[in-house]
Amino acid sequence: MSVDEDQSEARRVLGICNACGYCNGFCDLFEAAKRRPALAADDLTHLANLCHGCRNCLYACQYAPPHTFAVNVPRTLARTRQRGYAEHVWPRAWSGLLVHPILTALLFSGGAIGLLVGMVWMTVPSEMLFASQAGAGAFYRILPWWVMMLIGILPLGWSMLAIGMGLRRHWRATRPEARVSARHLRSALYDLFSLRNLRGGGPGCNDLDDRLSHRRRRLHQTLLAGLLLSFAATLAATLYHHALGWQAPYPLLSAPVLLGALGGIAMTIAVVGLVWLKWREDRAPTDSEARAADLGLLTLLFLVATTGLVLLVWRATPAMGLLLAVHLGSVLAFFFLLPYCKFVHAGYRFLALLIEALERETSRCP
Repeated sequence: MSVDEDQSEARRVLGICNACGYCNGFCDLFEAAKRRPALAADDLTHLANLCHGCRNCLYACQYAPPHTFAVNVPRTLARTRQRGYAEHVWPRAWSGLLVHPILTALLFSGGAIGLLVGMVWMTVPSEMLFASQAGAGAFYRILPWWVMMLIGILPLGWSMLAIGMGLRRHWRATRPEARVSARHLRSALYDLFSLRNLRGGGPGCNDLDDRLSHRRRRLHQTLLAGLLLSFAATLAATLYHHALGWQAPYPLLSAPVLLGALGGIAMTIAVVGLVWLKWREDRAPTDSEARAADLGLLTLLFLVATTGLVLLVWRATPAMGLLLAVHLGSVLAFFFLLPYCKFVHAGYRFLALLIEALERETSRCP
């Protein structure tokens, strides 16, 4: 479908939902749609990002296929979200990276890993590269500290800039007239981290079929916990290095290693669980482009988590040098692709929840 056709279909489907009203208690989406009867293009973008894909509405809908109206809200809004990501991506010329997300993830990861492996192969003497390394500073004998910092800071800095520019474009198109306060921010953050809208109407989502479940919400929260633990491990390692003067690798019972190991395990469990759900799920509520975007991001996360865990297990062996290069290559690809993969949905979803928090309060005012 073209963009205009996607918008027409989304407008048709949500127009039927506004007239029916049966699903209004399931999540925030349908009440928000009622407040936007015109369903302009910016309204559709906002509503698409407010939808968490719980799928309750599809299995409860009397107008869902095979009815003539063929109302399929989850699939329609998933397609609209993908179009929105491409529309607001920065630089706009790079929107093509979103077209084939799995291929993009594999090519960039393979290229970054090949670059780092080639770098250590050419710069580190073989007797050092393939020797067992132990003790403080072992990692830096393979790659200097400043090189590791550049591998992290440069792509991450670029990605934060690109994500910020994309979210700015989106906010300018959808922001409400009312003023955002700290209370609205707290409400939006609570909804974001608790994944309240992934509870469906309360009993859970339709993760696989018409049966209710909390699997996907719990796996998302596990993934979020893994990312936060990994970030905490990085902060702890930074404190060790700069404040205490201790060089990596650190002991197994140290804060960076324990936090990083728990984070990697949580991310791996979550990714495997989410892929399993993708494999077993009913395809009727899904959009093929959105599904590919999910799998592309899961591929990046799986590579980062598993290569980090493998490095931890074999860091005292002759394989450490190459494993370090492989892990840093996967991190480099992940950081660089943050604005050009499904990861950006977190920012768009937060802005949608922020607008919803503001509108809920406004609607209660006399």
